[in-house]
Amino acid sequence: MTLVSSGMKVRKSAARMGRPRAFDIDEALDRALHVFWQKGYEGASLSDLTEAMGINRPSLYAAFGNKEALFCKALDRYAEGPAAYVHEALKEPTARAVVERLLQGAVDLQTDPRNPPGCLMVQSALSCREASDPIRKEVAARRKAGEAAIRQRFKRAIAKGDLPADANAADLARYVATVMYGLAVQAAGGASRAELRPAIQMALRAWPGA
Repeated sequence: MTLVSSGMKVRKSAARMGRPRAFDIDEALDRALHVFWQKGYEGASLSDLTEAMGINRPSLYAAFGNKEALFCKALDRYAEGPAAYVHEALKEPTARAVVERLLQGAVDLQTDPRNPPGCLMVQSALSCREASDPIRKEVAARRKAGEAAIRQRFKRAIAKGDLPADANAADLARYVATVMYGLAVQAAGGASRAELRPAIQMALRAWPGA
């Protein structure tokens, strides 16, 4: 009896392991992204996440790992989806066009009524407790990587004569990043697209060669 029962348990376990998930991974991740975007990492509880994703905690752990791993996947989703305008902006033919598309893309995204206001990368880890310090560092590293990509783009612009030879690519990249994050904070506070566009024009008027 023991051997038979053991065999039956193994078969049942194997059947469960081979059974396809009853939810769509991409859709669940999109919903988790929305929760993190709206509430931040600390503010998004596991109950908030599982309710929005339509799954239970064991399913969340099985599909995504823990909350920290889910958040990192949500950050990837954000970069590849809603914030993909950043990668596209870097392909613009001139440095000024890069900046204009970055700032306009930020405002369009962060004031879109279909999205939570503001920027996930700015809001999600502003007030992390010590236990969540790895998340704060992860978000900071991603912001730094984004600024580095802009800096490299400006270095190419200087080499090609699109920016003055004495321009400082690092300072310009930091300036653009600072304006972008400032726009995000304003949008999170309720500023509209129409209210933020003049700030874009002012930033462009201050651009070298403007």
